[in-house]
Amino acid sequence: MRVLLADDHKLVRAGLRALLESLPDVSVLAESGDGQEVLELAERLRPDVLLLDISLPGLNGIEVARRLAPLSPATRVLILSMHTATEYVAQALRAGVAGYLVKDSAVDELKMALESVHQGRTYLSPAISGAVVAGFLRTGEGAPTSNELDLLTPRQREILQLIAEGHGTRGIAARLGVSVKTVETHRAQLMERLGIYDVPALVRLAMRHGLVPSEST
Repeated sequence: MRVLLADDHKLVRAGLRALLESLPDVSVLAESGDGQEVLELAERLRPDVLLLDISLPGLNGIEVARRLAPLSPATRVLILSMHTATEYVAQALRAGVAGYLVKDSAVDELKMALESVHQGRTYLSPAISGAVVAGFLRTGEGAPTSNELDLLTPRQREILQLIAEGHGTRGIAARLGVSVKTVETHRAQLMERLGIYDVPALVRLAMRHGLVPSEST
């Protein structure tokens, strides 16, 4: 099983890499802590499984999962996250991930999750599967069907995350390779769609939906 590892903390990546490489029939192709780089690596390396954290700078893990399929169609995504709230799981499942594992899981569960998604099955941690089933029984779809972020285009979600990370308009333009005017247009449009017209409120929304870490984490 060929694995691409994505987490924004170097020490966590080092520990996960050592753990993964201790498992039989698992090889780590590469690792990254940046969302855009993860997509580039996935397109080039075509891993069997992408082990993906949600909290990545620039492009968060859920957005990476949304954009992955055209770049590496056979790659299966397993989220490994500290977030257990149903909203995070719902967003991940809507983005097309094959599994969702919480970070305090045992090593044996990580192995089981990797094998499950690699074999084409879906895996949810026991810590969250009950909530997902409850959501299915309540709504018939397993999770809330939409949220504010669904109102935005992929580029608008990316700019929202960069705003919430503290990047200014010129910095965002330079990072994305677009003009300042283009960033200003996207910013105005996303504010209009969300009905939010100040940066602190945008930051709170981004935190609520896991685009950036909350102040309590």
